[in-house]
Amino acid sequence: MAPFAWSGRSDGDGPAHRRFWNVVGEPGSRSRGSSQSSSRLDQRGADAALVGFASDEGVRRNHGRVGAAEGPGALRAALASLAVHEDLAVVDHGDVAVTDGDLEGGQRRLGEVVAAARESADLTVVLGGGHETAYGSHLGLGPHPRLGVLNLDAHFDLRAAERPTSGTPFRQIAADRHEAGVDFDYAVVGISRTSNTSTLFDTADELGVRWLLDDDSQEPGASVRFVEDFLAGVDAVYLTIDLDVLPAAVAPGVSAPAALGVPPFVVQAVCDAVVASGKLVHLDVTELNPRLDVDQRTARVAARLIHRIITRHASTPRQQEA
Repeated sequence: MAPFAWSGRSDGDGPAHRRFWNVVGEPGSRSRGSSQSSSRLDQRGADAALVGFASDEGVRRNHGRVGAAEGPGALRAALASLAVHEDLAVVDHGDVAVTDGDLEGGQRRLGEVVAAARESADLTVVLGGGHETAYGSHLGLGPHPRLGVLNLDAHFDLRAAERPTSGTPFRQIAADRHEAGVDFDYAVVGISRTSNTSTLFDTADELGVRWLLDDDSQEPGASVRFVEDFLAGVDAVYLTIDLDVLPAAVAPGVSAPAALGVPPFVVQAVCDAVVASGKLVHLDVTELNPRLDVDQRTARVAARLIHRIITRHASTPRQQEA
């Protein structure tokens, strides 16, 4: 897991010129940010820990358009020069790469890195990767008894298949949680009726999944109310964002661009509500395919969301878990 060579625009030294690349360091080292950021990193760990998951094996198995393995690098590049007005301390654990088609081994290794990163960071953030990323993320979180999984996605990703794909992660999570004797609390914002078969809707019903259709997610009010109702029933939240939830004009660089999608301001409002709850413990952002992107639109909007979640989370009081 070689470290990513963070660099970006520099307008001068000191906190007044701080950008994201300035506040990122390797695990066990000081960040490149201010002395205050470095001191906070030494004293209490990072505000956020990044992990890349360089995988599109799940997309390939799901007969999608490959290229998501290049997503982590593109997300870091889009994040690097964003201005940071807060005093942040971020560490980057590098990439877990899926090689030789060994998705299952890659997901296990991602879970191990996420679990280790959580020991010294308030928030872990995985940069995907296809949505097979989600199962590896969950392995790193463990069988938390009151964990809610909130997915922003046009798809349920509850497919039945002989082996894991980008379309199976939440069915896998449901099976693991059932085996561990804990509830499967799963909700999805942005579901497209034309992108999910009746079988998938039936599976969602059987598993007690809650969802909000893309048709009903076109303004913030309904979406935020749906999410806040879901948040009220859990103690901790894992937020996963599949970038194909966004309209194709906003996010063309995905395997399956959305014909309608959920507007970016609605997605942003939902993310704000999750952060404000004080329950967010983990985030992943998936399905960026730089090969299909146009003017880095998808990477840029994804970076804006990641930046917003990390910076707001750093200043939000955490809710004590029961």
